[in-house]
This record gives sequence, C-alpha cells and structure tokens, in this order.
Amino acid sequence: MNTTQTTDKAEYTVKKEPQPAYPSSSPILLHACCAPCAAPSVERLLENGQAAVLFYSNSNIYPYEEYLKRLSHVRRLADFFTVDVIEDTWDHDAWLKAVRGLENEPEGGKRCQVCFAFNLARTRKKADELNLELFTTTLTLSPHKNSPAIFSIGNRLGGFLKENFKKKDGFRRSLQLSKELNLYRQSYCGCEFSMRNTLPNSKNSGYLSDSQSSPDSGNSPDSQSV
Repeated sequence: MNTTQTTDKAEYTVKKEPQPAYPSSSPILLHACCAPCAAPSVERLLENGQAAVLFYSNSNIYPYEEYLKRLSHVRRLADFFTVDVIEDTWDHDAWLKAVRGLENEPEGGKRCQVCFAFNLARTRKKADELNLELFTTTLTLSPHKNSPAIFSIGNRLGGFLKENFKKKDGFRRSLQLSKELNLYRQSYCGCEFSMRNTLPNSKNSGYLSDSQSSPDSGNSPDSQSV
C-alpha cells in the first residue's frame, strides 16, 4: 500500500515494498547532478554489471545558461560511456516555490534537503514512467553533500539504491575523469542562493576543487560507513 506524505515542503510517495535486488536486470535510473559527479558514478555502476540511464533533472540550477552548460557536459560523458541521457523539464519556478521561505538558509541546511527531495521525487516518478525498478543519485559523490540525509529521502520514495559514490576514492576518481574528459567543473552548487554563498569565497578554485580532502581520508564528516 502506498501513502503520501509531505515533509519540508516536498511531497513524495512512501512505498512499503522491499528494495529490489542489485544489480538489477533492468537499467537503473541515475539522477545526474553534474558531469564531474556523474562520471565516476556511472563508471562504478557499469563495472558492477549494472546498466544505467542518466536522468538530468536539476530545476534548481540557475541561470538557464548554466543549466545548459552542465547538461552539455553530461551528454559528453554519456557518449564516452555509451549510455543514454534523459533530460527533465527545467522548471525553476516550481523549484523556487518548493524552497520558498528557505532562501537564507546556509548551504547544507533545510533548503538543500528540500532540493534533494524535489529532484529525487522527480527521478522516482520518471523511473515509474520507464518501468525501471531502481534509481539512485550522483549527489552522494560530492564532499559537500551528506549521504545519510540523501539516503533518508531516497528510502521514503521506494526503489532507491543506497550507493555512496564517495567511497572507494570516488571523488578522487571524479577529478581524474574530469581532467581526462575535459569536463566542466562548476564554481557553485547550482541555485542562485548557493551562488551567493559560494562565489565570494571560491578564490576561483572551483566548487569541486582539487583542494578538497579525500572523501575516504577520514577528514570528511561524511566519510563514515553508511
């Protein structure tokens, strides 16, 4: 039986059935937040014998020119790995409505939780439309993102694969693949509020900076097993 719940202004359907086996016989729908995070994530899935389809659903990204630039590089890595890309509708107005009242939250705060829920709910919906059993997200690769929080949101949606792409030197592999494939590495997370909070402190090093500590070094608060 399915029930609908609302939390932090994000609506989702809670599915009670157990998570399907992994790897799945059908492709997994991989929410791709950006090319640098998606590259090692899809690589790992393919190495584990799991076919994948990339889903670019990022209505949070602003401005639209930035959204398109990141999409073009997701398509580049998809060509490299020979996987399909599905682009969601960019609906920034709907995203702004979802985070209304949270505009002044710090990065990593409540606004980000709502943003995760917004994009993952759309990914779950697309997986249902495509009749795919499993979905997951590349968000867990970033050292700026808290994987347990993302897992908690995904678990409520049903059919979510809890894959922490930071593990096994995932972020270091992201740096390598970004260099090899000449992937664009953005200087802020995505929305206008993260732009405001991040760019004044970036020193042009990039949001996904080479100077970030290794996600498996033990220096990151998100490096624990989950």
